[in-house]
Formats: sequence, C-alpha cells, structure tokens
Amino acid sequence: MQKKIRIGDLLIQHRVITEQQLKAALAEQKRSGRKLGKTLIDLGYLSEDALLDFLSRQLAIPFIDLKTFQLDPATARRLPETHARRFRTLILKETEAEFLVGMADPTDIFAFDELTRILPKPVREAVVREADLLASIDRIYRRTKEINNLAEELDEEIGEDDFDLAQLAADTESANAPVVKLLQTLFEDAVQVQASDIHIEPDENVLRVRQRVDGVLQEHVMKEKRIAPALVLRLKLMAGLNISEKRLPQDGRFNIKVKGRSIDVRVSTMPIQHGESVVMRLLDQAAGILDLTQLGMPDEVRRRFERLIAYPHGMVLVTGPTGSGKSTTLYAALNRLNQVEQKVITVEDPVEYRLPRVNQVQVHERIGLTFARVLRAALRQDPDVVMVGEMRDQETAEIGLRAAVTGHLVLSTLHTNDAVTTAIRLIDMGAESHLLAASLRGIVAQRLMRRICQSCCADYSPSAQERSWLVAVLGADEAAELCLFAGKGCTHCNNSGYRGRVGVYELLEVDAAMADALRRADQAEFARAAAASAGYRPLTHAALDYAKAGVTTLAEVFRVAGAIDESFLALPIETGDEGG
Repeated sequence: MQKKIRIGDLLIQHRVITEQQLKAALAEQKRSGRKLGKTLIDLGYLSEDALLDFLSRQLAIPFIDLKTFQLDPATARRLPETHARRFRTLILKETEAEFLVGMADPTDIFAFDELTRILPKPVREAVVREADLLASIDRIYRRTKEINNLAEELDEEIGEDDFDLAQLAADTESANAPVVKLLQTLFEDAVQVQASDIHIEPDENVLRVRQRVDGVLQEHVMKEKRIAPALVLRLKLMAGLNISEKRLPQDGRFNIKVKGRSIDVRVSTMPIQHGESVVMRLLDQAAGILDLTQLGMPDEVRRRFERLIAYPHGMVLVTGPTGSGKSTTLYAALNRLNQVEQKVITVEDPVEYRLPRVNQVQVHERIGLTFARVLRAALRQDPDVVMVGEMRDQETAEIGLRAAVTGHLVLSTLHTNDAVTTAIRLIDMGAESHLLAASLRGIVAQRLMRRICQSCCADYSPSAQERSWLVAVLGADEAAELCLFAGKGCTHCNNSGYRGRVGVYELLEVDAAMADALRRADQAEFARAAAASAGYRPLTHAALDYAKAGVTTLAEVFRVAGAIDESFLALPIETGDEGG
C-alpha cells in the first residue's frame, strides 16, 4: 500500500495527474478493489502507455512491448501457470545470471518477493501491458499436457474389455469423472486460443482433436483412441441427444461456463467409418453482438449498407460460404434495427444470439416447423422487419420476396460466392424474376481473411506467377509499385504468420438497369449492369486493398480470389515463405 501511495505522489509531483484526480482514483479504488494504476487508466486520467512509460523511467526498468518481443515458450513455462496468472507476470528471457520477467505492476512488492523465492536465479523486472501479458499467458500455457494426462487416465478407467455404456453414463454425473475433466480442459484450451470450433474425430488407430483458430484447423493427436465413445457419449448427454442412436447424424446445443464466461456450444454428430465425429461451434455470449461500426467494413461500404437496411421494405441479402461471418453481419444489422417502434421477427436454425425485444423462432424440421411455415406465420404477426436465417428452397425464397414487396424489410443469407451470382442463384432456385426485380435492394458478399501477425511482419517479394496475376488485375504500373508483407512465424502466432481475421466485403446495390435485367431473367445483362454500377467493387479488389495496406498477405487474397474467379484457378501460385 505504501508503494501505491508513493506512485500516486510521484505522478502528482511530475504533473502527470492532479491531486483531485488522485483523490478520486483512491476513492474509486477503495470501492472497486482494483489497483491504483488500473483505476487511473479506467477513469481516463492517463493512458496505459503513459503510466508504463512513467514507471519504466522512475523504477529504471525497461518497458517491453510483448507484441513484438520474441518469447520462448519453454523458458516462460519455467514459472508455473498459477503463479504467472496470480502475479500477472511472465518470464521473458533467461540468461546464465538471471531471469528477465515482465510484470503488469512492477510496484507489487509481494509478487516480486514470491518470484525471487520461486525462481532459482535472481529476477530482473520489466514492465509490460497487462492485456498483452494475459494474451501471452493464454498462448504459452496451453492445456496440451493436461489433456494428454486426462486422456491416459480415462483410457485406464475404461480398461480393455469392461467398457459399460450404461455405467459410464451414470459416472459422468460426477464432476470429478475423468471424461468430465477432459472435456472441461478441452473447452478451456479452446477458449484460451479463441477457437471457433472443436472437432473430435476418431481415426483407425488414434483420436484427433482439432481446433479452428482464425479459420484454420490445428491438430492434437491422442493415441488413446478408445476414449472417443466416452467423449461422444458425454457430449450427447450434455446436448440432450439420443445416446443409443449412432447410425444417424444428430444436432443439439448446451451452455458451459469456462473461465467465468458463458459459452454456447452447438453440437453436430455424424457417423463415420471409425465411430462418430463430433463438431462443436463455440459462441461466446459475453462477447455480445457487434455494432455495424465494429465489423471492420470500410466506411463507404458501411454507410451504403446502413442506407439499405433503413428502407421500410425490400430484401437485403448477405452471402458467402460457411464461416464467412454472415450471421455476425446480420445480427449487427438487427442490432441497429432493434428499436421500440419496430417489430422484428427472426426465423433461424439455430438461434445463435439472444436479442431483447426480438421475437426469435427456432426451426424444427422434424416436427414440420420449417422455414417456410414459420415465415408464413411470422407475416401474420404484423412485423416491420423479418430475418430469415437462410434461403434454403424455392418456397422460402418466394414467401420472403412477396413479404419484401408488401411492406416488410426482409434480411437473409445465401451460400454463393459473390454478390452478382446471388441474384442469379435465386432465379435458378425458381424465384419469380418479376418479384426479384421488384424486391431485391442489395447484396453483401463477404469473406474472412487472416491478418498478418504484427510481431513477425516482414517485406514480401511476390513470385513470377504472383506478379503476373497482379499485373493482370492492377496493371503493370500499379503492380510494380506495390509493397507487400507477410508474417515469418513466431510464438505470438503459433508460427503461422497470421494472427486474427478481418472481414472483406463486396456490396452491390440493385439499380434500375439491374432490376430490368432481373425482370427479363437476363443473367449476362445483370452481370454487365452490376459491373458498371456506381460504387461496386469486387471482392478481389477489396481484398487487394488490405494487402496494399499491409493488413493481409497475397496468399490470403489469392484464397479469396480463387473462390470467385474461375480463370484464376488454373494459375499455379507459389506462396514462397509466407508461412501458414
């Protein structure tokens, strides 16, 4: 406490804060129990970097930016995870003489004394940002060893010949059962690395557990293949599925608390050659629904999209493959439209986020509660806005289009590659062309591209094939001046060269020329009118804008372009040392 008061006095002495601000911060600290530095930052009296720079100078210790510092995970794990989290500290470097440790609060005498007692060498402090420190702890202290140990324990419990399904079902009610602890650890590990999905896949001789991080699967292989039925059984029980049915796919969901956060888990099981595969999609309810300004849309695209959803009637579609962020965009739009004066009804399968004031309906195909049936009922409920999870068939599309021309704003999704082919796809599905021309307002096509890891970002020289493609798309002059970047791979990005994702968007607003082409079902003319329309920028060019800005790599641009431009698929691409 004396140390904290001295820091406060030093901040006043050096005119970083005022006496009134210190008094207010101390009062708030007494109420909240937070550290003084955190309180001062939260109250807006100074920034975190300003405080850390001040502490660095006053204590004569270095300030280290963990975003660019190359950590050695093995060295960092010399300090047990419990101590790292408790004291907000991390071993950054080890020399023959000492340990360099990063601390979020280098004035914490108790933490420093404990570190000197625990570690076998003298400790030298450095100050680091707390958020970066906690993110580094999550990356370094993975649950791999714990998962392996629990898998072995469960394998031993099952035994060679005494596997009893009924007995295991009863045992799983215990929180200390190995299968329960193993699943809890798997979820904790997935949440730590911000995985969006967990895949449990029994193979002939091993069990593969894969996590999708930033859109890419990372694999963990276990030799204890026999534990797969126990894991699948427990997950079925949690999701309320039929544990005796192994021949048919099943879908369910459950909620689990992980590290104090409420995680909604969507479960899908499928019979495969060596058992049952389970895929779980993780949805962090605490993360909340994004606002349109948080999606990462370029300002011009966002303003045009906001104008589209402000219309009192018509249809707006969001399109892209599975996992491209369509639902996130739709929920952000609903969040904007969710006002007291508007009745909003959604028809979903499944309901992903719960929205206050919005009437959300879960489709149940098995009992006849289909998209089309719910949509018909919804239109009798006097809605202003209707969101249909997906245009799956002709009947749903027809009802949605008729609703859009009779005074309702209809939002929905479709699985197509780009905005232009979306309207054509609806015609192929059997939608009446005159209805489509009268109701379709606009289409957003989107993808998620991986961001370059800023900790290992470096200049990148494209290969001859890549440069030929750039010349064809941009022209020789612009391609020659292009500066590109890629990640080399480091501990911060699991040696992938990427960290995080960014959305790339293509927005097509249907004008009179396009509507006329749709009315005549002239697909070629619609494509020409779309290409010539004001403000239309294809996904490939939008993706290239991010590469020019150093946000993503050329390889990611090719991944987006390859799915859209069929002529590009024949072009051999060398990714060089892009990593990942």
